[in-house]
Amino acid sequence: QVQLVESGGGLVQAGGSLRLSCAASGLTFSNYAMGWFRQPPGKEREFVGFINWNGGRTQYADSVKDRFTISRDNAKNTVYLQMNSLKREDTAVYYCAAKLQWSTTATTRPGGYEYWGQGTQVTVSP
Repeated sequence: QVQLVESGGGLVQAGGSLRLSCAASGLTFSNYAMGWFRQPPGKEREFVGFINWNGGRTQYADSVKDRFTISRDNAKNTVYLQMNSLKREDTAVYYCAAKLQWSTTATTRPGGYEYWGQGTQVTVSP
């Protein structure tokens, strides 16, 4: 049974930082590329970033580029999202997702991923 469990969300002031973690189990983690998505209140789920199986390639949404960094530790079956210079518009539920590394499904769309975590809330206050 595959499980992705996010943690590290919370309330932070604008300009602050948070690091989210996503721990995976029930799969061979190094066979999977990982994505981060978020869903702001009243809006659709949107792409945040992506990391390939060994961390050698990353991709980010324009809205978070140069502020957010994705990394992974395959020995710990964990992917991270370091969020710096947070803005109010970053407020959302953040989800991690997994797709097989060799899958040809879309990287930036939710439908391209097989497995999802339950999400963690990030709230950025003024």
